[in-house]
Amino acid sequence: MITVVGIGADGWDGLAAGSRRALEAAEVLMGGPRQLDLVPPSAAAAERVAWPSPLLAALPALMDEHAGREVCVLASGDPMFYGIGATLVRLLGAGRVRVLPHVSSLSLACARLGWPVEQVDVVSLVGRPPSALSAVVTPGRRVVVLGAGPESPALVAGLLTGRGYGPSPMRVLSDLGAPSECEQRGSADGWTGPAASALHVIAVECVAGPGTEPLARVPGLPDTAYEHDGQLTKREVRAVTLSRLAPLPGELLWDVGAGAGSIAIEWMRAHPSCAAVAVEDRADRAAAVRRNAGALGVPSLRVVEGRAPAALDGLPKPAAVFVGGGATVPGLLERCWSALRPGGRLVVNAVTVESEAVVAGWYARLGGDLVRLAVQRGSPVGGFTGWRAAMPVTVWSVTRRDES
Repeated sequence: MITVVGIGADGWDGLAAGSRRALEAAEVLMGGPRQLDLVPPSAAAAERVAWPSPLLAALPALMDEHAGREVCVLASGDPMFYGIGATLVRLLGAGRVRVLPHVSSLSLACARLGWPVEQVDVVSLVGRPPSALSAVVTPGRRVVVLGAGPESPALVAGLLTGRGYGPSPMRVLSDLGAPSECEQRGSADGWTGPAASALHVIAVECVAGPGTEPLARVPGLPDTAYEHDGQLTKREVRAVTLSRLAPLPGELLWDVGAGAGSIAIEWMRAHPSCAAVAVEDRADRAAAVRRNAGALGVPSLRVVEGRAPAALDGLPKPAAVFVGGGATVPGLLERCWSALRPGGRLVVNAVTVESEAVVAGWYARLGGDLVRLAVQRGSPVGGFTGWRAAMPVTVWSVTRRDES
């Protein structure tokens, strides 16, 4: 059994009695140098092991080396809140890990700010790109950002300003719970200087600047939100397509023939735990997908350059597959259908007569839902307004019900 003990910046004095007893009984004490220094040698006589770098690759061997001994792992705050506790549970299983949490940096920050914890969005910059913040920035939202170094406030301020949220008030809370705790205030568009400490959180109240168009979390972002060369599932069709794909928390999507990546991106924006793989055979479009993903707050979107179906080999099993182009490629729909487990959804959009013929054959065999969308947009006709029709799109969706 591994015991993970959360510890705050107030060190030994702030620990609960159960956490102290666990440290006193430990034979091996592991953690970062800063956490280890918070426990006085007189309180815990255990052998001290500082984390190696890189940590994740070394963890299995480190755990094996000390198997059979009473091991305590120190973590900052709540070990299950973006911490080592979750990593150890994934590695060893919940039955082999006991967690004794401390107050998290989020709880401390919200206590100082007077913000209800359940009403804030949380973004961590530790090992993650700052662009993930873009997914939660909307007018009136409160966001707590876990900093990853003294320059994090400047990165956050630059991103907010670039997204049109420069007037947003920012408060940087450093060394929460320690005698050196302090606060810095400013606005995103006027922020200067680093955080007072590497240990800090950034509290943001999102305020949109003049002319900023907020981006909703529901499907159907404006086409102008994307960089594209015309190969884009248009707004109205995109909303219908995603309603058929029906993203659920924790699910994985394959976006095959991704184009600008709009389907994969809006799938991931539906919930922070949603994941997607965008498959695109053109390098320039794949690069644009990556830029779009970063700009719209889902930088973890995986982009695979290659032509399907060969490019699908080795990918993790999806909960849903979208085929936006290439339905006529031999073997593609067979490969996508076979990848789905029961309950998985396949959605295919067809524009050409040839791709519609392929879809019609699959619909005749498997059933599902077949919809033809014809969108018309108002546009000037001389001094009047008329309707201009976009190319109709056939949307076929089907759910896999069994193993056949």
